[in-house]
Order: sequence, then C-alpha cells, then structure tokens
Amino acid sequence: MNKGDLINEVANVVKTKKEAQAAVDTVFQVIADALKKGDTVTLVGFGTFKVDKRSARKGRNPRTGTEIDIEAKSVPKFIPGKALKDSVN
Repeated sequence: MNKGDLINEVANVVKTKKEAQAAVDTVFQVIADALKKGDTVTLVGFGTFKVDKRSARKGRNPRTGTEIDIEAKSVPKFIPGKALKDSVN
C-alpha cells in the first residue's frame, strides 16, 4: 500500500477524496512536526514514533576503502504497539 492507496481507503469513510488527502497529509505533517521538535508521538494500540540519536562513528568508503568520519545525527524511529504486532501475527 502506498500513500495514494491509503488516501483511497480514507476516502471510503469521509465524504470526498480531497478531504481524505487533507486528513492523511495533516496526520503525517503533525507527526513530522512533533518529531522535529524532539517530541514523542504515541498512538495507543498502533505504536510510537520517536527521535533516536546516532552517535558519531568511523566508517569506510566502500569504493576506496579509506576511513571516514560519520557525524552524529538524529533519526526517526517507529516502535510498533502490542495490538499492531498481534494483528500481524
């Protein structure tokens, strides 16, 4: 399923496809904005979106084999909830 398929599924519940697209886009934007601020987004029964820190480390350029420094950065992380895990199994 891609974003278009998700919008079509939401459109089956709301009145129009335009409203469905606005709803899906808003949910994604709100989650992204919260993560940008460093907040955690918990959707009970579905899962938790949070920001994880990756520390700086040494790496290798696969082409040349030379050692390079990889900077520390923040990355988004999703941890599925119990209800989501159970529904998949």
